[in-house]
Amino acid sequence: MDWDALMEGFGSLAWLRLDLLIRLLLATVLGGLIGLEREISGKPAGLRTNILICVGAALLTELSVGIGLLTPERPNADPARIAAQIVSGIGFLGAGTIIQARGSVVGLTTAATLWVVAAIGMAVGAAAYVEAIGTCILVIAVLVLLRRLEAGLEQRRGPVQLRIVITGSPGVLERIEALLAQGGFSIDAVDVERGPDGIVALYSLTGTRQREQTVVPAILEIPGVNRVSRE
Repeated sequence: MDWDALMEGFGSLAWLRLDLLIRLLLATVLGGLIGLEREISGKPAGLRTNILICVGAALLTELSVGIGLLTPERPNADPARIAAQIVSGIGFLGAGTIIQARGSVVGLTTAATLWVVAAIGMAVGAAAYVEAIGTCILVIAVLVLLRRLEAGLEQRRGPVQLRIVITGSPGVLERIEALLAQGGFSIDAVDVERGPDGIVALYSLTGTRQREQTVVPAILEIPGVNRVSRE
C-alpha cells in the first residue's frame, strides 16, 4: 500500500473541515435529543426546530471565532461579535413561542428550552464538548423528571383562589360557576364586589392545578369576562 499517496489523499480532504462537520453532527444529536422530548410532549418547538437552532448556534459560534481571530491585518477583531448576537436572536424566537391570552400565559418552558439549546450549540461551536453534553443531559432530566414531579403535585387537591373581573352582562356568574363545577372544582366561598374595572368575583375553590389550567381558558371565552388571575 502506498502510504504516501494515502496520506496525500487525506490531506486533499482538509478543506472539508472534518472537525467542523463533527461539531455540527454533535450539535444535531444534542439538539435532536431535546427536540425529541419536546416532540413527544406535543410542544410547538419540536425535533426539527431544536436541531436547527443547535446546529445554527454551533456554526455561528465557529464562524465568530474564526472570523474574529486577531491578525496583523485585523488588530481590532472581536471573536465574540457574531456569537453575541445569537442570544438576542433566540430571544425573538422565544418570544414567538409565548402566547398571552387575557391573563393566561403559556409557552415559557418552550422559550426557555430554545434558549438553552442555543447555548448548547454555542458550547459545541466553541469545542466545549463536556459542557455541552452535560448540559444536554441535565436539560432532558429537568424536562422529563420534573414534569413527572409536577404532575404528581398537581394531583394533590388544595385551595385555589381565582379573581375574575367581569362586566355587567347577565348570567355571567352562573356560567362561570357551571364551568367550575364541570371542571371538578368545589366552590367554598364567593365574594362579589364592584371595582373600577367592573364586577370582581373572588372564588375560593378546592381542586387541582391541572384542572385549573383547563378551566381558566374556558372561563376567558365567556362573553363579559375581562380577566382571570390567581390570588
